[in-house]
Amino acid sequence: MTQPVPPPSGNPFAQGPQGAQGPQGVPYAPPPPPAPARENLGLGLLVALAAALVLAGAYGALAGSIEREIGYAAVAVGFLIGFASAKVGGRNPVLPIASAVLAVGAVYLGQLVGIAVVGSKELSVPFLDLFLEFDLLTKVWSESAEAMTYVFLGIGALTAFAGARKANA
Repeated sequence: MTQPVPPPSGNPFAQGPQGAQGPQGVPYAPPPPPAPARENLGLGLLVALAAALVLAGAYGALAGSIEREIGYAAVAVGFLIGFASAKVGGRNPVLPIASAVLAVGAVYLGQLVGIAVVGSKELSVPFLDLFLEFDLLTKVWSESAEAMTYVFLGIGALTAFAGARKANA
């Protein structure tokens, strides 16, 4: 009968939980437990909504401060919304679709924030007063919308969907 190999000194995992033995009688540590399941649709949707609101403000502040839209920012907005929702909510097939819809809303709201930032600088009125004039902002947005404006909305939706899928790949 062979004797088990004594563990090297200083290695607390040498014996494992029940003195587990690897190939050729060498002790090894047991594998870690599996990661907990993250299948929480409600929390995923809540995180997507919160991310959409925060990122819309950031996108609008950036667009308003430089007085132009940035396509990469719309990509970031969409991707982060989708990625965050899927990381928290799991693999539910509703999350990529909801993230895409929320990303369109976030990019649109960010564009409105950008218009309000630029308008508040030009008209010397407080930002919040102008931002609360939602009818005026939507009218200005629709009159100034170009093809790229709609492309940015689509990019945001597409990257949100992809971000949600990537988070669980």
